[in-house]
Amino acid sequence: MTTRRDLLHGSALALVALGVGCAPVVGLAKAPAEPALIGDLQERTFRFFWDTTDPKTGLAHDRWPTQSFSSIAAVGFALTAYPVGVVNGWITRAEARARTLTTLEYFAALPQGPAATGMGGYKGFFYHFLERDTGHRFRDTELSTVDTTLLFGGMLFAQSWFDSDHEDERRIRALADELYARADWTWIRPRAPLIGMGWRPENGFIPSDWDIYNEGLLTYLLALASPTHAVEPETWDAWTARFEPQWTDTWGGKPYLHYPPLFVHQYSHLWVDFRGIADRYMTAKGIDYFENTRRATYAHKAYAAANPGQFAGYGDDIWGLTACDGPADFRERIDGKERAFFSYSARGPGDRDDGTIAPTAAAASIAFAPEIAIPAIEALHRHYGKSIYGKYGFIDSFNPTLTDPKAPLDHGKVVPGAGWVGPDYLGIDQGPIVLGIENWRTGMIWATMRKNPHIRRGLKRAGFKGGWLG
Repeated sequence: MTTRRDLLHGSALALVALGVGCAPVVGLAKAPAEPALIGDLQERTFRFFWDTTDPKTGLAHDRWPTQSFSSIAAVGFALTAYPVGVVNGWITRAEARARTLTTLEYFAALPQGPAATGMGGYKGFFYHFLERDTGHRFRDTELSTVDTTLLFGGMLFAQSWFDSDHEDERRIRALADELYARADWTWIRPRAPLIGMGWRPENGFIPSDWDIYNEGLLTYLLALASPTHAVEPETWDAWTARFEPQWTDTWGGKPYLHYPPLFVHQYSHLWVDFRGIADRYMTAKGIDYFENTRRATYAHKAYAAANPGQFAGYGDDIWGLTACDGPADFRERIDGKERAFFSYSARGPGDRDDGTIAPTAAAASIAFAPEIAIPAIEALHRHYGKSIYGKYGFIDSFNPTLTDPKAPLDHGKVVPGAGWVGPDYLGIDQGPIVLGIENWRTGMIWATMRKNPHIRRGLKRAGFKGGWLG
């Protein structure tokens, strides 16, 4: 009988046999001592995508069980999660291949155009949220460059992972090329050289750009790598030239590019292996972007241990703030202290921190700092698991500080011993858990993307050198 560990070992050896940059198999040596909770968490979180995504379209829920529109970023995470399910023995390659092909064909067929309704996207980009029954724009949502980027991340991963001569896998590779090549990155630069955040048919370009260090790393790499509508190579340096005000030693003790919520330091890194490669900006700093994310992760731990806001639950092993659900927007006096609470918001150390903890922040950090992420995962489960750990792993967020059952909540409920507990799992927070654990355990996603020609081209045009890229 083939065991789960056999499957992991086999997948790791297969990566080595492929010779993909001679990538170290990140977690192989740890596998025998891997806490059972980590495997259980990854499988449950994978099941979120496999069970709730529409098999006829590939459209993934923005959230569940609350009925919602589809998030194109969640689709990108789902596409990446399917092969993770294969290498762990939860689904077959044939099942993953069929779901992936269905998804890419559906997106290739979605109507594109400038009309405000009846369209899935425009100029090769897609709307942030799509109606789950039609795939058309959800209400007045924007055409989003970064969410299209995350969708493309999943498509390009599928392109490199499905590498056999099977006709459906050839079709997956061709569709990924076709969909990526449609995006006109030169159009969505109203304030060139920077890339705009988005566009709406009613009033044109959003008045914001990707103009500081943030989750836009992969967005710029894909814009540089486009085989049809590439931006100029100097665009990368024009962007990174704006980073310096963010270089700070906030909380962590070591300087890094600071941005409060952890998702900013995780998203692009889940697909791109930044270990040992650096652009001109990071070369001057003496580190790489992977180390930058490690430092950001340690800063979150240090902030929670210091707990300047005196929030319940925070500590050496309970940490991690990011964009997530919250109880609602209101103020309430608790134990003599006036507290401000927020609904969905991007949270970080000292920035809109209202005591809301998102397990995905620490769980996804396993790819970057497993020595502190694993104890955090275990502590979350040990102290709050009965209230926050369910069918699909950790729910999106909870707040141990908010214990008033009469609080004016938007959703969720107050649970004794856990405080406010959110009602949903969110696709964009589930995805980093599945991908992060796999990159820690086997490095499979990183190794697969190392051989993607578009990723390699984008990194080289951005001026990255060294390590596996050489």
